Amino acid sequence: MKTYIADGMLLITAIVWGSGFVITAIALEYLTAYQVMAGRFLLASIILLVLFGSRLKKASKSVIWKGALLGTILYIAFALQTVGLQYTTPSKNAFLTAVNVIIVPLIAYAVYKRRIDGYEIIGSLIAIAGIGFLSLQGSLTMNVGDALSLACAVAFAFDIFYTNLFVQKEDAIALTIIQFLTASFIGVLVVISQGDIPTSLEKEAIYSIIYLGIFSTTIAYLFQNVANQYTTATKAAIILSTESFFGMVLSVIFLHEILTSRMVVGAILILLAILIAEIKPAHPKKKLMKTLDNQTPK
Repeated sequence: MKTYIADGMLLITAIVWGSGFVITAIALEYLTAYQVMAGRFLLASIILLVLFGSRLKKASKSVIWKGALLGTILYIAFALQTVGLQYTTPSKNAFLTAVNVIIVPLIAYAVYKRRIDGYEIIGSLIAIAGIGFLSLQGSLTMNVGDALSLACAVAFAFDIFYTNLFVQKEDAIALTIIQFLTASFIGVLVVISQGDIPTSLEKEAIYSIIYLGIFSTTIAYLFQNVANQYTTATKAAIILSTESFFGMVLSVIFLHEILTSRMVVGAILILLAILIAEIKPAHPKKKLMKTLDNQTPK
């Protein structure tokens, strides 16, 4: 039952993150990328401190350094994603971010030397083809926003991998609080260093920050970090990758974004790569042998 609940929490996270692409695009019309990040993480930190601040009293050094590492990775990932969104469309940004599901097994190989099977290799090649259809323009050059979105996918892959690793032994909520405090500290520091502290805010900007801070950051990451205790990094990556689908759908509905045939083909190829690399459909012969073995009287 805990596994099903965890899967449901991750799906909710994916839906909320998908909507976050649209809300972030709106926020960027009134604020800089760094102001948006500082605002959302600062608000999320305040909310978590009010609700669960008492958990920090028992926080060990291990929780603090692990949370700080996750917060640093998280800020870098969002910086790449948010800045990238200034130069590309929300749907392309969403789909390119989803490539992190292909990268997670590669990180597992680099850290634990886990063998990468044929399905993962095929999936990676199909993903590259999909990225080409989705991102490469007429001159066969990649938009700077697309490149930043791909870099963001790598950062998010590390975030998913290490979150899954750390929550197995640490308090997920305390870890999340330290993670957000670190990200908000970096965010505020960057805004101050740029001399870009806003003196007034439009109501649209305020609403966007509130939504991103409460739903896309506090609730979504709390759900993700807690759910990771009851699932694997690969399975979490599969479910979270559906954010790209929700991001595209919501971009079309609310931002009236027009999808080209190339973008649709690219999106389908990337989703196909995700399915092949992570679900790994059983080879027909192996499946038959397994079925016959199960039917053999014991």
